[in-house]
Amino acid sequence: MSPTKVDNAETRRLANAIRALAMDGVQAANAGHPGMPMGMADAATVLFAHYLKFDPKDPHWPDRDRFVLSAGHGSMLLYALLNLTGYDLPMEELKRFRQLNSKTPGHPERGHTVGVETTTGPLGQGIANAVGMALAEAHLNARFGDDLVDHRTWVIAGDGCLMEGISHEALAFAGRQKLNKLIVIWDNNGISIDGAVALSDITNQEQRFAASGWNTLACDGLDAADVARAFDAALKSDKPVFINCKTIIGFGAPNKAGTRHAHGEALGPDEVAAARVALDWNYPPFVIPDDIGSKWREIGARGASARRDWEGRLKASPKRAEFEAAFSGDVPAAAQAALAKHTQTMAETKPALATRASSGATLEAIFGAFPELLGGSADLTPSNNTLVKGASDISAENRLGRYVRYGIREHGMAAAMNGMAAHGGVVPYGGTFMCFSDYSRPSIRLAALMGVRVVHVLTHDSIGLGEDGPTHQPVEHMAALRAIPNLFVFRPADAVETAECWAIALNMKDAPSALALSRQSTPALRTSAAENMSAKGAYELFAAEGGPSRVALFATGTEVALAAKARDLLQAKGIPTRVVSAPCFELFDQQDDAYQDAVCGEEDELKIGVEAAVAQGWFEAFGLDAFIGMTGYGASAPLKDVLQHFGFTPENIVETVEALL
Repeated sequence: MSPTKVDNAETRRLANAIRALAMDGVQAANAGHPGMPMGMADAATVLFAHYLKFDPKDPHWPDRDRFVLSAGHGSMLLYALLNLTGYDLPMEELKRFRQLNSKTPGHPERGHTVGVETTTGPLGQGIANAVGMALAEAHLNARFGDDLVDHRTWVIAGDGCLMEGISHEALAFAGRQKLNKLIVIWDNNGISIDGAVALSDITNQEQRFAASGWNTLACDGLDAADVARAFDAALKSDKPVFINCKTIIGFGAPNKAGTRHAHGEALGPDEVAAARVALDWNYPPFVIPDDIGSKWREIGARGASARRDWEGRLKASPKRAEFEAAFSGDVPAAAQAALAKHTQTMAETKPALATRASSGATLEAIFGAFPELLGGSADLTPSNNTLVKGASDISAENRLGRYVRYGIREHGMAAAMNGMAAHGGVVPYGGTFMCFSDYSRPSIRLAALMGVRVVHVLTHDSIGLGEDGPTHQPVEHMAALRAIPNLFVFRPADAVETAECWAIALNMKDAPSALALSRQSTPALRTSAAENMSAKGAYELFAAEGGPSRVALFATGTEVALAAKARDLLQAKGIPTRVVSAPCFELFDQQDDAYQDAVCGEEDELKIGVEAAVAQGWFEAFGLDAFIGMTGYGASAPLKDVLQHFGFTPENIVETVEALL
């Protein structure tokens, strides 16, 4: 491959359009980060003009390169590039930077702005998402071949991205997987909000990445030819590539370049005017001269022929239907049928299983019929029941594998799964203990914000795990996860509900899910699978007998069985009692008022919630009179002793009811 020819003077002129738009957008909003776009403008121009495979006329082209601005605070860099290259982001939107309902929010948001691949801003998330994108590409390339899948993932990351701990999880995983189509460009400008990076960090980043199995390169980010030299070398790598791209933050601003004052604040009208002079940019705010504008549009148009060629290959490919099915995101009909059959079998055979085991059985039933499923675990495979018999590991040696060994990297796993989901063509799920969802939480939140389908398998869901003690016994985690908007949290009561919850999660294309699953066995409660009752969020599992209901017991997970036994005891005492199973609060909240009122019951009915967790959210959901739950942390002891100690027994439920009646 011959070296890419780059004209430094022309690149600088094109790059100055980015710098001007970044200055103008931030100045108009009087908020934002102009320095990063100004420093990285030359390198970004080289990338978009000569290397990145994209077509603004088809921004969702499956075989496009993915560009991730991990340093999302520099969003004006991306917005300028999208506008200049011809994406549907008109100049009026750049003028409305950071304004209500604009397409140019303060940080890039997937689904909000066309051309934005993933939501970034929380530092380190972008680089970790990109690892997932690169893994998805590698897997799909092995499945469909170079004709249909052959693209790269490019990342611009800043010092903050590399300081955040998630970056270590991501880069170590990528190195082990040898994701050679992943290229990270480090905006090495030496400045953070507080001042010089050296105030807080002296890490040799090249050595750090090399130690994790990356090839490392370096270039002068303000020298277009040198940037191209590094990019050319990166294309030949057999490992992921880290490029130390030395820049000057706020390049072109005479008084603020190279200082923290170019980082997180508008330059000010005087400095903007001085920068225009220094950059020889003699145009009003938000005005791009015709010659530069036309060259940028040519850059945006250069990928159209590659996209058309790809469309021709897809049309002629014998794998076309399979490929289109993968990227449709639909659950295959065969998998739907297998799931329905499995659910019916669970209703008929009534197994007493831990719900983590029921989850594993569900995966066994559908995995072969759902080739897009890509599972994994954060080094808890035997505990999470996430590995299907016969499934092989995905690795550099076996890209067709469908099981991911993430290692003890919960946060990195969650972010990588977000990247896989955003990439498309795969449906990721990953397991860990529920108490470790705290480690994953920032990535789970971003999945919910983006509206991507990711399934978190969270086992050991309560104090019922016993001897491991309060460090591993989640008590606040159900409430914490339920507090995340657009995250659907499921806590199934038995094998039937577990299968139902999996069906809901897999068919939900625009939201992530969390399955809270037990370590301990729980009896079968459902004897019918005619309707997915879990889809209602909460439903009456057992009706009151012998008269109008005087007591309603609302419960989730393994506590539903306790409530059912308590109901039997209360019924024997002549107290008509019903049981409501509530596997998903979020789905219940979506039901109409009439259904919610019917489930919640009459006002004179005593309503008690039962869950081995804290009470937040319960009273609001069901209008309870009382709650049997946790008010502190758990304890280390055998299962039976722990449950007895904290009052999770049918007898204690009965005593509570009688005291309140």
